[in-house]
Amino acid sequence: MRIAILGGTGDVGEGLALRWAFHADHEIVIGSREAERAVTKANEYEVELSSHGVDEDIDGLENAEAAATADIVVAAVPAYHLVDTIESVAESLTAGTVLVSPAVGMRGDKAGMHYNRPGAGSVTALAADAAPEDAPVVGAFHNLAAGRLANLDVDLSMDVLLVGDDEDALDTVATLTEAIDGLRPLEAGPLDNAPEVESLTPLLINLAKYNDGLHDVGVCFE
Repeated sequence: MRIAILGGTGDVGEGLALRWAFHADHEIVIGSREAERAVTKANEYEVELSSHGVDEDIDGLENAEAAATADIVVAAVPAYHLVDTIESVAESLTAGTVLVSPAVGMRGDKAGMHYNRPGAGSVTALAADAAPEDAPVVGAFHNLAAGRLANLDVDLSMDVLLVGDDEDALDTVATLTEAIDGLRPLEAGPLDNAPEVESLTPLLINLAKYNDGLHDVGVCFE
């Protein structure tokens, strides 16, 4: 399976790219608004993987080109860039391409981070509104600690909550999640439940802020 990670030069994109390349036999392509930056980052990821004994070719392309070649597109961009990014690649998506959104709207103050719920109800809903009708959207990977995800020497042992309205797309993303050692996918219901999932992220950030030893805290349900 070919996975395009738009915004793959950022923290979450880096972690997902490294983990899928390290743990699973999938083709990874890094997308960016600038193809040159995507190529540079893809080369850096190859070097990091090589240092862990994995020789993997990772492509770097401009976002629309990356999306056009992929079976799965992960829009690993900040919430305020999400709609523009999806709209910029919409015509490049082939029918049935699964679009994954890990973005969370947040605002910060002296106390910490707070969930910034958009008028659409959730950031995942914004993604669904911007996506073509034949590209099912799944919300996933919202609550992962980026630093922990990108550190291939660290065990993850975290749950990934999935929301979506298309069962086949949910199954596909669940399979991709399980391909990364230490991640367990859990369905949290339809897209209408995305606010509850997204709002966990600022909570986790605040826990990390106020408690020693929780810098890379995630969620795990028992």
